[in-house]
Amino acid sequence: MTANKERQTILGARAEGPDLTLSIDGTLTGQDCFGLTRDLAGQLGKDTRSVQVDLSRVGEIDDFGVVTLLDMYKRCRARNIAFSLATVPENITDFLKLTDYENLLTTPACTPRHTPDIVTRLGGKTIETLDNLRGLLIFIGDMVLGLLLVLAHPGRLRRGDTLTVMQRVGVDALPIVGLLSFLLGLIMAFMSAVQLKQFGANIYVASLVALSMVRELGPIMTAIIVAGRSGSAFAAEIGSMRISEEVDALTTMGFNTTLFLTVPKIIGTLAVVPLLNLFSDLFAIAGGMLIGITSLDLTVQGYMTQTLRTLTLFDLFWGLGKSAVFALLIAGIGCFRGFQVRGGADAVGRATTSSVVSSIFMIIVMDAVFAVILRYWG
Repeated sequence: MTANKERQTILGARAEGPDLTLSIDGTLTGQDCFGLTRDLAGQLGKDTRSVQVDLSRVGEIDDFGVVTLLDMYKRCRARNIAFSLATVPENITDFLKLTDYENLLTTPACTPRHTPDIVTRLGGKTIETLDNLRGLLIFIGDMVLGLLLVLAHPGRLRRGDTLTVMQRVGVDALPIVGLLSFLLGLIMAFMSAVQLKQFGANIYVASLVALSMVRELGPIMTAIIVAGRSGSAFAAEIGSMRISEEVDALTTMGFNTTLFLTVPKIIGTLAVVPLLNLFSDLFAIAGGMLIGITSLDLTVQGYMTQTLRTLTLFDLFWGLGKSAVFALLIAGIGCFRGFQVRGGADAVGRATTSSVVSSIFMIIVMDAVFAVILRYWG
């Protein structure tokens, strides 16, 4: 017989050959249960084939007691020993039924995760991709119809929301766009000057900075910043409305959710991103001019004259046109990912991340398309 000094519950043991009978005297509640399974382990012998627990002297049981009995059962099962309860009082029987004790004995601690085979996974991904493509085509159709409706009836546009989008996308992004563009122009001028100084071609630093920023780097850098700031915000805003069922409420009230939520964001973004790109070009040229004045013995007039000689109106409008296309992609992808949200808060995070990654990917792809078009222009 064993007893734990820190508890009043006593575990008695009586062995009849390979059969072991345990009698519990006391309560199976709280701290009284601690140590009982350890006492059981000490009573099990190598030849033990069955364990029977007598509960006739147990006056009270709670969740701790049920867990203790389950632990005893698992220890016996691990050694292929039969386990059963005997002489269970009525109040104990009622509590065991309440906790579904019998089912807990047969339910595994955790259900093993089934890993589908490669064919199943490929089929699932294919179906998911086709479903996303179908949703994308529907969204593009709704977006085009919404823009046409606004062109035909300008009064349908929510001007207040559009101005708010213009402020958040354009005005609020101006400091970070200006700073990064200034530093980028400064770095480009500094690195190119190292090579051009060897040939006495310092003046062409202005041409390199201006042409590369206006045609390529300005639109791309501006679009990437807007995608990270505003595209993700569009996805998070609409995604939060999806999980809180606000979008469903708007649909129930008869609102066109695309016209109500998407069109102001697209028009606002489309209006300010080209202007942001223009500011980016100016700040980059200013950064290059700083290096030209301080390190290349150029004057402000000489630097600006060379810049104006290099740039044409075609280069300027080419960069602005690319920015407009990038703006359309950023706003469209952000809103689309927001409408795709299903589930809880974690789905909003995934949609936000997906919108940024998809936007940057499509920006690079479209820039490559523009490069090919420019190469074979005319």
